[in-house]
Amino acid sequence: MAPEDEIVDVVDEDDRVVGQARRGEVYARGLRHRATFVLARDAEDRLFVHRRTATKLIFPSLYDVFVGGVLGPGESYDDGALREAEEELGVSGLPRPTPLFRFLYDAPDGRGSWWSAVYEVRCTLPVRPQAEEVAWHAFLPPDEVAARLRGEVPPGGAGAAAPWGFVPDGRAAYERYEQYLRHGR
Repeated sequence: MAPEDEIVDVVDEDDRVVGQARRGEVYARGLRHRATFVLARDAEDRLFVHRRTATKLIFPSLYDVFVGGVLGPGESYDDGALREAEEELGVSGLPRPTPLFRFLYDAPDGRGSWWSAVYEVRCTLPVRPQAEEVAWHAFLPPDEVAARLRGEVPPGGAGAAAPWGFVPDGRAAYERYEQYLRHGR
């Protein structure tokens, strides 16, 4: 099934299911739905960063510091976080991601909003990201990721030697993650 034809739950401002629609319709009409964001760290505490493929329905070819995605109909956030992390990292047997917090993301371009559950997970397995979703990837030191998110190009950093465009929802989730860390878990 093509991603735009997948059925997803449509939710209200309180995160209650009010219907279902095809993912393509959800994006086209800006309907509120649910998504997960999983920050994956390796054994050396580096963060998994990737560039999305040009064929993604939203935010094609942009970088992201999270793996994750839209929940299926009736799927819990916890189950969706594990499923999406394993799919995007290309692993199986990942520990269940740890839930951190939720927030309602409102797209600044009017594309809608989505309830967003943020998680973290330690991935010590060799990753084999899905080629249909991930065009480039690396585990990067947290300070390099923070610099990249600020639009800086760290000397000797990985990938392109130019500022990276990040997905706006992932940027918003990371900003909230940093606040979460500053204010204690």
